[in-house]
Parts: sequence; structure tokens; C-alpha cells
Amino acid sequence: MIDTHSHLFVEEFVEDLSEVILRAQYAGVSHVFMPNIDDTTVDDMLAVCSAYPGYCFPMIGFHPTSVDANAMDKVKRMKEYLVDNHPFIAVGEVGIDLYWDKTYCLEQQRIFDEQIQWALEWNLPLVIHCREAFDELLEVMVPYKNTDLSGIFHSFTGTCEDVLRFLDYRNFMIGINGVVTFKKSTLPEVLQNVPLSRIVVETDSPYLAPAPFRGKRNESSYIIKVVEKLAEVYSLRVDEISQITSKNALKVFKRVG
Repeated sequence: MIDTHSHLFVEEFVEDLSEVILRAQYAGVSHVFMPNIDDTTVDDMLAVCSAYPGYCFPMIGFHPTSVDANAMDKVKRMKEYLVDNHPFIAVGEVGIDLYWDKTYCLEQQRIFDEQIQWALEWNLPLVIHCREAFDELLEVMVPYKNTDLSGIFHSFTGTCEDVLRFLDYRNFMIGINGVVTFKKSTLPEVLQNVPLSRIVVETDSPYLAPAPFRGKRNESSYIIKVVEKLAEVYSLRVDEISQITSKNALKVFKRVG
């Protein structure tokens, strides 16, 4: 299994990271891919990835909820991390989030577009966060629809209509996490419209722990609960879901392997 989205570098894991990594390995997690959050988290993320080389892999990006009026200056300084022989496997976590506040919608769109340019320039996939902003996100992405842009629509929780719009972007996968296990989740029904060849799995640790751990700190070892639920949805064995979603992930993250 590959956890394509896990923030194991945040403060929630400072005291027991080594145990968290051991549990993930014991559960059968072969790789952990780590999206950055903003300019304040890059060094912590890189430190974790350096401590677990070949297991934890970093991305570079500026999360939309960190955007404010002065964010573009921070984003442009972050681009300085992208040099020859950089360690990053993707540009992420990037996108648009209007759930809490729409004040900086335009700034979020501009910064998202800026980071799309990074992905194209460095031939890296995008890991995209979208919350209450499908139209605004796709408004930015439409000009790139027929380019080589690739990536993941992370933590998908939308409708059948939403997922079909995302699937139009042929080089993108749909990231599924613990939400699929929630009692009232409609994702199992929505996934009837999504071929397994377009699915990757993730935890989004420390957030969105799957049932029966909902409400607790999430960690990469819990990804097995996501895989088990997908096995139920697609009427396949757990090992088949693990193998197929891992293969899908490596199609996107070409710098790994």
C-alpha cells in the first residue's frame, strides 16, 4: 500500500514518529508521500524525509488555507527550493478552499495558477486540495486541460457530477481517504462511477481518521481501513486493491521507484 497523502511532519507526531512509521511498515505501507503545507513547514517535512529516506517522500507547495494578502511573496520565495537535483516528487498541497472564508478567493486562484506553472516547468504532478470550490478550481485548470499536467484530486468527497468533471482530466487520479468509511458517506455510491484504474489511497494524517478510529489522530497505518472499504465497494480482495492503487500512484509519482 502507498499512502499518497500524509502530513507526518506536523507537531501531532513529534513525540512518537518512529512508532508511527513502524506501525505503518508493519501494516504493509511501502511508501508515504508528504505534501507540504506552507513556507513554515518545508524544513520540518524535509527533516522527516531525510530521517526515513526511500520511505517518506516530500512535495513542495503552498496550501490554499494559508493564503492571505501577502502570500504570493512567500510562494515565490518557496520556488527557490526547486533547483537541480531537488528532492520533491510533486507540487502539493495546492488548490482552492472556500469552506471557511472566501476573502482571498482571487489570491488563491492566482497562487494555484503559479504553482501549476511550477508543475509544468519541472514536469511534476500536482496534488490538489479543493473544498467548496469546484467551479473556482476548474476555472483555473481549464486552460491546461489538454497539456501534460497530471496529478491527484486529493481527499475527494464530492458528488457524481463533481467526480465526472474531474475524470475529464485524463492524467489525474482521485484520492480516497477515511471519509469513504464514514457511516453517512455517499462516496461508496459515487465510486460506482469511477474506474479503479483512476483511484489512489491516502490518509491525510493526522486528519480524517477512518472508522473505527474516527475522531482520533489519523496515521499512515490506518490506510488499511480505506483499502478494506474499497475492496467492499469494488468487490475485490484487499490485496488486489492494494496492488492496483499502488500501481496507479506510481504512474503519477514518476520520480519514485
